Amino acid sequence: MTPNMNVQMVQKEQIKFLKFPKEDVLNKKKDQIDRFLELQRALSLGNLEHHKVRIVFVDDKGLKRVETTIWGITDKEVILKQSTIIPLERIISIS
Repeated sequence: MTPNMNVQMVQKEQIKFLKFPKEDVLNKKKDQIDRFLELQRALSLGNLEHHKVRIVFVDDKGLKRVETTIWGITDKEVILKQSTIIPLERIISIS
């Protein structure tokens, strides 16, 4: 991701109103595996240290960013506070 891309900051409460296409934003299998490993690390940080992470994802309108704690991960979704869900395949990066 290049720094000049326009990423809109959203609150986690807004995520439930967004629409997510089904296709994965990452084409390479290695990138998808790295994304999952980063999510697992972020989950541990959230559970152990109550550490917030920055998630960059794509909805049907473009790039979005949220700063939040990850509460859970399934094979298809990332679960945030208040049962807010981001589809795993729509996440570009976690930091």
